[in-house]
Amino acid sequence: MDALAFLIPLLPFTAAAVIGIGHLSGMLDGEASENTTAIIAAWAISMSCLLALVLLGADLLGKNTGSLRIGQWLASDTLIIPVNFITTGFNVVLAALFSLLLLITTVFSINYMHRETGFHRFFFILSLFASAMLLLALSANVAGAFFGWETAGLCSYLLIAYAYNRPFAAVNATRVFVTDRIGDAGFILGTGLSYAWTGSINWNQLNAASAQLNSGEATGISLCFALAAFVKSAQLPFTPWLARAMEGPTPSSAVFYGSVMIHAGVYLVCLLAPVFEQAPFAMAVLAITGGTTALYGFIVGLTQTDIKSSLVFATSAQLGLMFLECGLGFWQLASWHLCAHAVVRCYLFLTAPSLMHNVQGNPVKPVIPVLAGLRWAYIASLQRFWLDQLTDWMLVRPVRRLAHDLSFFDDHVVDHIMGSPAPAIRSISSLAQLEEKMIAARLDYEADEFAQGSGLAGKLTEGFAAIMHWFEERFVSRGIGKHAIHYGRKLGHAANKFEQLILRPRYLVLFVLITLLVAF
Repeated sequence: MDALAFLIPLLPFTAAAVIGIGHLSGMLDGEASENTTAIIAAWAISMSCLLALVLLGADLLGKNTGSLRIGQWLASDTLIIPVNFITTGFNVVLAALFSLLLLITTVFSINYMHRETGFHRFFFILSLFASAMLLLALSANVAGAFFGWETAGLCSYLLIAYAYNRPFAAVNATRVFVTDRIGDAGFILGTGLSYAWTGSINWNQLNAASAQLNSGEATGISLCFALAAFVKSAQLPFTPWLARAMEGPTPSSAVFYGSVMIHAGVYLVCLLAPVFEQAPFAMAVLAITGGTTALYGFIVGLTQTDIKSSLVFATSAQLGLMFLECGLGFWQLASWHLCAHAVVRCYLFLTAPSLMHNVQGNPVKPVIPVLAGLRWAYIASLQRFWLDQLTDWMLVRPVRRLAHDLSFFDDHVVDHIMGSPAPAIRSISSLAQLEEKMIAARLDYEADEFAQGSGLAGKLTEGFAAIMHWFEERFVSRGIGKHAIHYGRKLGHAANKFEQLILRPRYLVLFVLITLLVAF
């Protein structure tokens, strides 16, 4: 039964490939093809869910060996990254649960997204996301999990910007995407430290080697992966991205930010429980961050005026409690809390569009008297404690000003030092001159001055251009027809554009850095 672990993420990936190729080729387009796309997506995730349940049953019966290796992806010196999967334990439970929730959301989406612009695009992204999350849950090494982690983040970006013609949706998607990169940096750094200090990036081997790590090494690895988990699961100070993600369709909100992807951070921490237990400081960080986020989500959620915002802050608060449980060492409780919360929150998000109908006539539950009289807390809650504004003031604006300064330095200092060829509009080739002579056009410049430049690079380019001009005029231009002139002029314009692009200072610096990296 271990071989099923490979097919579980493969089936939705195949569905995504078929839908994507069919849509790009025009075979799946418009309302007429909606049924075909829906069948492909639904059957793929249905079979994946069935296989995940079978794998879980085999694990409960003790039929699985615990791992599956189907090949090797990379080997470099002592670093060997196989393509392998975990077929027992909490990973299999989570894969079965996630596949079931993905199936429910897919079936729900067929009618919900009917006649929506981008129907086929939605199911392509949803199928790709299903494959990524199942790979993340079942992968036995950090590299495979990171591939699923990144693909899920990309799908999140694409569905937040589902209505890409709306500026607000595009801005929110970009903001979430940039925030996710912070967590990715922690994940990559944690991977590097794991290999440097344990010699392996296999989850089981990393956990087994945790006993040999000293406190500092265990703390370093734990904090890096904790950063990745905090970002992915919307813990403070990264919580505001979750509210921005509500720009996507309701089914994507349910499966991404209610039931599946939002729990990836908690899953990552639970997976590395032996490493975290060797790092008391990291455990304290988990507990403090989780507890603070739970309190923040509760207070801010009290003043939200729309259902999806209320649900996302409730989700963030529950995730905070899971991190608090992990920080206190209640790993089993956190795992069960994750599974139960994923089911409940998926249901709440899917029923959000019909909430007003379902709760009609129900009175609103008042807040406790202690909070009712705190006017400052009400204002802070309405403003979500100004986290977005603080982020803009501390990070976004300084980075934007730095980018402006670097651009100014590039344009006014580096360009003058390096030099660059004159624009193509002022650098007329000798072939164009010959054509003007043929139609008796008057030339108001010297034949030798068809290229001009500034700086060292510009002068070198100017000299090379003069030599090429002499060669063209003596040996090429005098013996060719007008058709060759036409095509040659096009080639000359293309070469000029390429030359201008290559000689941009930023690309020259990039080439130098690449050369140094290769040399070392």
